[in-house]
Amino acid sequence: MTRAASRQKRQRGSIDELPSGALRVRVYAGIDPVTKRRHDLIEIIPAGPDAERRAEDARIRLLAEVQERRNPRTSATVNQLLDRYLALHDGGKTTLHTYRTYAEKHVRPFIGNVKVGALEADVVDSLYAELRRCRQHCNGRPFVEHRITGEHDCDQRCGPHQCKPLAAATIRQIHFLLSGAYNRAIKWRWVSRNPISQAEPPGSPSPDPDPPKSAEAAQLLREAWKDPDWGTLVWLAMTTGARRGELCALRWKHVDLTIGVLTLRRSIAQDGTETEEKDTKTHQRRHVTLDPDTISVLTDHWNRCEARAAELGVKLSNEAFVFSNVPDGSTHLLPSSVTQRYRRMAERIGIDTHLHNLRHYSATELIAAGVDIRTVAGRLGHSGGGTTTLRVYAAWIAEADQRAAAGLASRLPNRPTAQLDGIERVLAEPRAPYEQIAVELRSAILDGKYAAGELLPTIKQLAEIYQVATGTAHRALSLLTDWGLIDVSRGQRAIVRLSAPLATELVQPQTASETDQHPNDSDDAAKTAPRMWEIILRGPDGRRYPRRHAYADINQPDSFRGHMLAIARIEAPTETDDGDSWINNYELEIAEPGGNEPKLVLRW
Repeated sequence: MTRAASRQKRQRGSIDELPSGALRVRVYAGIDPVTKRRHDLIEIIPAGPDAERRAEDARIRLLAEVQERRNPRTSATVNQLLDRYLALHDGGKTTLHTYRTYAEKHVRPFIGNVKVGALEADVVDSLYAELRRCRQHCNGRPFVEHRITGEHDCDQRCGPHQCKPLAAATIRQIHFLLSGAYNRAIKWRWVSRNPISQAEPPGSPSPDPDPPKSAEAAQLLREAWKDPDWGTLVWLAMTTGARRGELCALRWKHVDLTIGVLTLRRSIAQDGTETEEKDTKTHQRRHVTLDPDTISVLTDHWNRCEARAAELGVKLSNEAFVFSNVPDGSTHLLPSSVTQRYRRMAERIGIDTHLHNLRHYSATELIAAGVDIRTVAGRLGHSGGGTTTLRVYAAWIAEADQRAAAGLASRLPNRPTAQLDGIERVLAEPRAPYEQIAVELRSAILDGKYAAGELLPTIKQLAEIYQVATGTAHRALSLLTDWGLIDVSRGQRAIVRLSAPLATELVQPQTASETDQHPNDSDDAAKTAPRMWEIILRGPDGRRYPRRHAYADINQPDSFRGHMLAIARIEAPTETDDGDSWINNYELEIAEPGGNEPKLVLRW
């Protein structure tokens, strides 16, 4: 055997014992792409009886991660990941400034020094919990929260600190920042997975626009018009719904006072003291039609700007900004200054609002006026064909829909009279063949053609007489049974229950005037109107006879007397006669159709 064959294969990775007795497992994982130094995967196994076995398991696991490229290839921290990610971020200046602010204040102090490969979802969830506790990340001890840092004279704006949670929308943006950074780290092969995807940020808050009321809008305009230039900006924000950056970037070449059209194509982004002119938020140019009052307001503003420029011997060009602090309009207003001035103006007159609410005011007023959603979305610059508009202004859209429904109802013709149903409908408008047969037989009983106790034709005979199927004839007899006019037993022919004078008190169809009357037109009439009841006859021995239906008025008990006489004579012919001396031996239970408990018990 050669020396090479006998030589043992070198073991990858090492296990070293530390002075504490713990074991350190080290596996080589290549060169760190950030520091350009050796990168090792290290895991410490606490001392114990099975420490050697667990250390060997850890070595094999780390080797498998390296072999399958599932290990983090760098010992870089979250701070280093954010530095590189934000340096390569291709978003707008405003977005980048926002991300940097969030990272400096809410991310780096907590997880900035954690290695990118060691960050787990539970740590991120703990970070979100801390952000929901206090946006200032206080330690729970009371302190005075000053309005500014450095030396200053305290006023009412300085006071005891009160913990306020960070807004859910802000926490979600921090989540998106971290998720984007880790997705980029996966592409760079710094890590093999994204732990942020397993963390749970707060749910997306429902849009809750709070536009100023009409009276507040009028008050804001009156206050703003003390400075006509400032009043023009507030007026334009209110009527066009333009964003503050779009108003600051507006130039006179974008305003066509002849045809009354405003073109919004640029916006001013601000990062601290630095500004940048860029595309609009949705990168779309839009044309907004101006009303006559707005055209007049802008015409007056142009005349003022032109007069100021002429006084200084300069010419106001079309490239000049519409809103500027210099006579020639060569510089634009700062978006933050516009927001601050509007907030101070609102506080001065006691209205709790901010500049962006003027955009909400424009949208809600358009919706209230009945303007379609696509047009509103176009004026506001919402993308998605109105999806954003529907989501943000759902409450106002619902109110406009209610007004539209009321307007439509006022133009509709009068609704048809109430349709009869049940027994009344069959008697007034028999439709099916079996209904027509039942109504015709009922008329024969009422006319006295069939006396009480007399047999009706058989089902087969009825089928031949009316040229229908036997099933149709059977359904007609079932209808007469429900009306209480006949009695049918299995294997027996139908027998008439009531004589003609008594039968006339049974099912009576309502007249057209009764059916047209609204149920609430007359409460007294509704209470005393006859209707269908279920009645049960109780004999002197306590026997209860089969349940029947009767059409009568419960407020007039005597309207049930004829029914009880007829039923007793049919059910107990040996105990009754043509007189009424026996009537006090019987009782009549009256119940709602389908009800079990009697509503009234009558005895004469």
